[in-house]
Amino acid sequence: VAIIGTGFGVTTQVPGFRTAAGAEVVALCSARRERAEAAARQHHIPHAFDDYRAMLAQVQPDLVSIVTPVATHAPMTLAALEAGCHVLCEKPTALNAAEARAMLEQAEAGGRIHMIDHELRFNPTRARIAALLAEGYLGRVYYVQIRNVSGMRADWQRPWDWWSDRTQGGGALGASGSHQVDMLRWWLGEIVAVSGQLETFVASRPDPHSGAMRPVTSDDQFSFVARCASGVYAHVFVSYVAQHGGFNRIEIHGERGSLVLDHEERLWGWQTGDSAPSELTVPDPLAGTPGLPNSVWGLSFAHLARELVAAIGEGRPLERGATFHDGLRCQLVLDAVRQSWNEGGWLHVGDS
Repeated sequence: VAIIGTGFGVTTQVPGFRTAAGAEVVALCSARRERAEAAARQHHIPHAFDDYRAMLAQVQPDLVSIVTPVATHAPMTLAALEAGCHVLCEKPTALNAAEARAMLEQAEAGGRIHMIDHELRFNPTRARIAALLAEGYLGRVYYVQIRNVSGMRADWQRPWDWWSDRTQGGGALGASGSHQVDMLRWWLGEIVAVSGQLETFVASRPDPHSGAMRPVTSDDQFSFVARCASGVYAHVFVSYVAQHGGFNRIEIHGERGSLVLDHEERLWGWQTGDSAPSELTVPDPLAGTPGLPNSVWGLSFAHLARELVAAIGEGRPLERGATFHDGLRCQLVLDAVRQSWNEGGWLHVGDS
């Protein structure tokens, strides 16, 4: 395994891959060579690079994980596929559906395994939600509400970086909205229409070098209403500028009851006639594993890594997880949310 990116790629993916039998992280790449070298020394990884093309040529990895700003996803993915590698790409898939489609087409043409890092599909409690919905626990599903509120971008003194730049793929819609769209598709099927809103409340940030204020062009809050082909409506609200009281919550309501995933990652179920809610949380069997970040992201990624490595080692398709096909479908929804906000009103989610 070779990893491009020394943030999440090092803190979460390196330990996650090390739980997967048959996997060895052999190279790290960063735009800043000193960061790659420091991380490689710290984690006892033999190779460090500041040029991903040189890494591909010299190391010839089986799998490349791309954990970089969104604008680099497509060119890095296409280069890795051209080198014959399987690819794990961070979400959102790309800047737009055209890039996502090119990634999918090249991966399929080359017969490579392709995956988007929607690790929440491997969280046991969210998988329980998928199973309950498939079993008809709620009967016909009416409505879903997803709320994700934090102060991640509330401080205007936080320096300007790529996340502040829409042209580089920055913004809350790509960062969080991609996860929400993927969960909705996983649980409830295709999204066919959306009506969205994007806002930039912190409109400028200090340049990390000069200190001069630079304009922010990415969104720090968004919401959208989605209609699924099944007739389910979903409302997603995400804000990264809450000064106090941020929390996450998912509610799913149907003809036979409700499911709620609360801020503490506990799942509650009510069915018609119940006198009290039942806790349906599924403990993660990897919780407490030495060296793994004990968070929903760290644990879920370790499960993802095990499935991805096993699929490559066994020469089989992925049995679980989001492929580049899912990434393209998600990107079409994200593109439609942006377009609906620009044009005002509902927009059909196209197939191309």
